[in-house]
Amino acid sequence: MKPTGPMNPRLIRMINRLEKVSRLNNAAVWKAVADNLRKPTRARVEINLWKIGKYLEESRAIIVPGKVLGEGEINKPATIAAASFSKTAERKIEATGGKTYLLDEYAEENPKGSNIKILV
Repeated sequence: MKPTGPMNPRLIRMINRLEKVSRLNNAAVWKAVADNLRKPTRARVEINLWKIGKYLEESRAIIVPGKVLGEGEINKPATIAAASFSKTAERKIEATGGKTYLLDEYAEENPKGSNIKILV
């Protein structure tokens, strides 16, 4: 049987780092994000900026267990962590004063997973 799930070495390392942060800090949120990333490619999340803008709150970071695409706009600076970003999305987020992180980088910065909102 053909294996499902990630075959990309960078994504596999990201999943392993998220699971490690989850174990060390007893933060189930990072385990849930890693489980979402283990899904087959066609079942992974792809979210456009307009949807992120719809759920954006001042005090929370947005977590996307998949790819952020550049369709639409966001009006406020936001902290967004995702498995990957399109070049357009990254440019638009940084143009508003926001920050982009890869998921494993953000997990190292916020190991408890507090004040985040996961968009699936």
